[in-house]
Amino acid sequence: MKKTSISAVPVQGKKMLREFIEFPLKLYKGSDKWVPAFEDDEYTSLGPKNASLEFCERELYLVYKDGQVAGRVAAIVNHHANEKWNENTVRFGWIDFIEDFEVAKSLIDAVISWGKERGATKIKGPLGFTDMDREGLLVEGFENESPFTVIYNYPYYGEYLERMGFTKDVDWTQRIMDIPAEMPPMFQFADKISQRYGIRIYTASSLKKMAKRGREMFHVLNEAFAGLYEYTKLSQEQIDGYVKQYVPVLNKDLVAFVVNDKDELVGFTVTMPHISAAVRKAKGRIFPFGWIHLLPALSPKHNDTTEALLIGILPEYQAKGAALLMFKYLMENYQRLGIKHMLMNPQLEENHKVQTLWDNFDTRQYQRRRSYVMDI
Repeated sequence: MKKTSISAVPVQGKKMLREFIEFPLKLYKGSDKWVPAFEDDEYTSLGPKNASLEFCERELYLVYKDGQVAGRVAAIVNHHANEKWNENTVRFGWIDFIEDFEVAKSLIDAVISWGKERGATKIKGPLGFTDMDREGLLVEGFENESPFTVIYNYPYYGEYLERMGFTKDVDWTQRIMDIPAEMPPMFQFADKISQRYGIRIYTASSLKKMAKRGREMFHVLNEAFAGLYEYTKLSQEQIDGYVKQYVPVLNKDLVAFVVNDKDELVGFTVTMPHISAAVRKAKGRIFPFGWIHLLPALSPKHNDTTEALLIGILPEYQAKGAALLMFKYLMENYQRLGIKHMLMNPQLEENHKVQTLWDNFDTRQYQRRRSYVMDI
């Protein structure tokens, strides 16, 4: 009987990078729950022009089984995060593999070996370069279609990691909310909050004008997320890249900005239409024909569900009702546009401040994601 050959190989050259990026399309072919990342974004994130490489090291691996690609993984050391959190951690991200334990173990072994060469004593993941990348392995809610900004994976992923010795580090919970037909009573206090704390909703006549505040949004994010799990501040180069990448596709009616009496941005909520099915049909490619699927999905006229991508409020305004102002503004717009549901972004289980923001709404559990950890 011929012995099975399994080997992990560092990605070199354009051909292997393309195989790395396209492997999930084959692995999840036929799945109506998995959603690909945008191909252009993947080339940016995994290529040499990623601004995170200013403070991160990375190596990409493909695992071959009998000559065929059977898995992929990214090994990452975020030096800023290790310094901030006083640890020597190697991260694994972009992990996908066929249902074969030895293939999965070969991927993790490659990350561990690479990490140890750089002094790592611990391995965590799935994590990206920063919090703006997909992170957290899906461990509950496999029956639900994932938002396009997060990871979907087969149930055996977590089973294999735990078999290797990984344990839970943190969980992110994700809920779905039904938009109320009538405005909740708590919104009646919005005007009083605005007057008392000198804050208000910032409105713009066009997305172009709103986009000018995009950089402020990410600076607020840096302050709001400073103490959260494995977070490191985004650099100005990263912020410029994210503004260019994301702001042009937003709908100003689905974004809420709160400013103070000095017209400084103190809080924001970014939501957008739920476009997972369209991204899957387009196979993550906007051009040449992916836009045919994406354009209708981006219009609330054809889509009654939104995704909450990001929420950030400066620490000094978190107890002053800034969230209430934003939610009231969004709910009014949702009702006007006929939006019925909102998928929330993953929220750290231990982040009680953001978890309790939704206590007055009709929500239910949708999915749960986990970052695993293991000493090496």
